[in-house]
Amino acid sequence: MPFPISHRIARVQSPVIPIVGQWVNEHPGTISMGQGVVYYPPPPTIVEGLQKFHSDPLNHQYKQVQGIPELLDALKFKLSNENGIQVQARDQLMVTAGSNMAFMNAIMAITEFGDEVILPKPYYFNHEMAINMLGAVARCVEPGADMLPSLTSIESAITSRTRAIVTISPNNPSGVVFPKSLLTSINQLCRERGIYHISDEAYEYFLYDGATHFSPGSLDGSETHTFSLFSMSKAYGFASWRIGYMVMPQGLMASIKKIQDTNLICAPVISQHAGVKALESGKPYCTQHLPTMAKVREHLLEGLRKLQPFVRIIPSTGAFYILIQLDTQIKPLGVVKELIQKHQVAVIPGSAFGLEQGCYLRIAFGALKEETANKGVERLLGGLKAVRDLGRKR
Repeated sequence: MPFPISHRIARVQSPVIPIVGQWVNEHPGTISMGQGVVYYPPPPTIVEGLQKFHSDPLNHQYKQVQGIPELLDALKFKLSNENGIQVQARDQLMVTAGSNMAFMNAIMAITEFGDEVILPKPYYFNHEMAINMLGAVARCVEPGADMLPSLTSIESAITSRTRAIVTISPNNPSGVVFPKSLLTSINQLCRERGIYHISDEAYEYFLYDGATHFSPGSLDGSETHTFSLFSMSKAYGFASWRIGYMVMPQGLMASIKKIQDTNLICAPVISQHAGVKALESGKPYCTQHLPTMAKVREHLLEGLRKLQPFVRIIPSTGAFYILIQLDTQIKPLGVVKELIQKHQVAVIPGSAFGLEQGCYLRIAFGALKEETANKGVERLLGGLKAVRDLGRKR
């Protein structure tokens, strides 16, 4: 008799990035435009934080579940000055091991088995996976042509089992920045219906063409029903350090403390000390790199425009992703495999983000330095032309 496994976990989609990563490893020299990381390193100021960590032997022991006081104070100041979110009490703010953990904490704290969480497509695949792993149900909402949900479609998806609505702005995978008016309307809808609004803002600093970021947690009265999730991975170039943070309704802190204490105890303390020093460098550390990223982005867009109408570009002004749709019957994962095996360039299939109708691809340009960007874009465009020609032959 075979030993039992969890069918709940078995039914969850496998994360596509490790699959693509394996194909990349099998084809040395492949340029990755797949994973969402930045090309630049963490700020040099973090060295001082690491020295402070090592200077106190007690730092090798467990610390507060919520986070070290120095980091909580720095985050409270940042949230007030940059996001307009006023953290009135310590029981609204927690440091997590990345914003993925913050999302898991939130879903675990507010759902029972079979409860529903509304995910507008395209969703971040780890969100959908987390919801299903925890025994809740991801209730997906189809986007319009601009990859934004309508308020009507979201409202129509609400049932008696709905516990939260998730928004990601700037969006992963589309790069679309949600209008303030739409986020405000969604937040107000949540308040009226007794539903939580989970706002994922990991890419808040990555904006182009005059776009601006808005945090729904800054709205008057939003503190009763809004989760605001943030990450230091993207802006400060330390994805592997696993530092994120969440602002939550105060009444949920006791539950979320239980969850985090059981799962993690506390976010890595050495990373928290580094985070304090990263925040001293602040937003300018990220934004000084945006002109370089913007050049790579424009170079990529110029090339993709030459392949229209075979390539449809989803207009976007945020994050470091370009989402495209190909006029082909070839499955997106098949296109990805073709690009890696024959053209040595990697992207991510849109099907991983819930875009099952049509062939969508997410192109990540954040990791490309200027010297590798030209070669990466050249390979991608050559591969897309080959896919176009292959489709015509069929």
